[in-house]
Amino acid sequence: MQVRHGIHRIQAPLGERFIAMYLLTGPAGALLFDTGVADSVPGTLLPTLEEIGFDLADLRWVISSHCDFDHTGGNAALAAVAPHAEFLAGRADVAMTEDVEELIAGRYGEFAARDGFDDPPETTAEVRRSTGLVPVTRALDGGETFDLGDRTIEVLAVPGHSPGHLALWDAANGTLLISDAVLGETVPTADGRAAFPPTYRDTARYVDSIRRLRALDAELLLTAHYPVYEGAAVAGFLDDSLAYVERVDRVIEQVLAGGEELTSLELIRRAASDLGPWPAAAAAYLIFPMTGNLERLAQQNRVAEGDRDGIRTWRWVP
Repeated sequence: MQVRHGIHRIQAPLGERFIAMYLLTGPAGALLFDTGVADSVPGTLLPTLEEIGFDLADLRWVISSHCDFDHTGGNAALAAVAPHAEFLAGRADVAMTEDVEELIAGRYGEFAARDGFDDPPETTAEVRRSTGLVPVTRALDGGETFDLGDRTIEVLAVPGHSPGHLALWDAANGTLLISDAVLGETVPTADGRAAFPPTYRDTARYVDSIRRLRALDAELLLTAHYPVYEGAAVAGFLDDSLAYVERVDRVIEQVLAGGEELTSLELIRRAASDLGPWPAAAAAYLIFPMTGNLERLAQQNRVAEGDRDGIRTWRWVP
């Protein structure tokens, strides 16, 4: 659907959830923000482009918001029908945007050795099946602009969920396109139920990114997995996301202040019921935000990191 002049939201199924891609058009060419998974391109993106009368020859840029497979997995399928397009990504995410094994090992498998947590094999197999990647033509750092002819789109560096996460600012439309840069209190299913926790990773950068996005005072906020937010709901979503980070800090303190030294998974099992309504398997993905908050608390000397038989532990510093 067209949500503003020259901005089309293209929503594709993603299991129980969805992935929203965005086509920004103008007289000087078009920009696509994310490609979904491999099936998203033939199944949703190309039929939608045909339906709205869009000529693929006008597609000049394809920007991956970040490295996750449900945002880059359609890159190869799209490159096959639009070989002239330039594929772009945040510099810190380039390696994982080009190589699915690098993505699996460096992002989804990050906690296997130190924390004893990893995706189940069937999830990893689905990531491989759903992901077709291509070389990144050019790395972006934030600050770049793209001239669509009737307006200019600015790239914003918004790390936190991933190191090289990007957002787009369409000032003429008062619109922020943030993909997964901000993740609320829970990631929802397509029908609005809680799917799993907000998987931000670098808490300090995440908080800084939210505050910078909040300062833009956008009229419209476009994400990858949430409804369209407009007017006061924009600030509400951003503020709720910040408040959730503080809630994680409070729950960590409540659990650890008793003096026990816990592994990340032990801490999550104690804390999960106070942080969201997810079932145990989904709640385990609290390891992403929990680790980010714990590392930030450790930098503030409020938490100390230890080791138990090769597994990382945490204790509260009185």
